[in-house]
Formats: sequence, C-alpha cells, structure tokens
Amino acid sequence: MYGYAPNREDYLKRLRRIEGQVRGLQKMVEEDKYCIDILTQVSAATRALQSVALGLMEDHLGHCVTQAAAEGGEVAAMKVREASEAIARLVKS
Repeated sequence: MYGYAPNREDYLKRLRRIEGQVRGLQKMVEEDKYCIDILTQVSAATRALQSVALGLMEDHLGHCVTQAAAEGGEVAAMKVREASEAIARLVKS
C-alpha cells in the first residue's frame, strides 16, 4: 500500500478539478481570450498541481521513506535518494 492510499479519493477529486481547469484553458485559447486572463488561469492550475505534488511528497516521506528507514539498509538509502531526486525535480519546475 502506498502512502497516498488513505487520501486517494481526495487526490483524484483535486486532479479532476485540475483537468477541468486545463480544459477551460483550452477553451479560452480557442475563443481567443485575453492573454493575461489565460496566464492567470495557467498560474492557478500550476499552483493546484504543485499542491498535489507536495501532498504526495508528504505522504511518501511519511509512509514509504519512514517505513524503509525503519527497515534500514540499501532499501532505506534508495528511498531517501528517490525522494531527494523527486524533490529536486519539483524545485526545478
């Protein structure tokens, strides 16, 4: 079981809402809406995705990494490295 499992439905609801935002963006472009209005909505969708990513990271650290650290060894080192790489990707985005 993954760390996000208890919050799975919440994540799915948020992702569906973001999907709706992106569809709204497509419609705004199709309808030649004002650039700044589109950029405002892009920013909102980006923040929403970042929020999901941070929640998933917190769940991963609290469950997967913590469990691996308790077991120790190479699996723990791999999980920490994996989390560090994921954090680096999030920071760059």
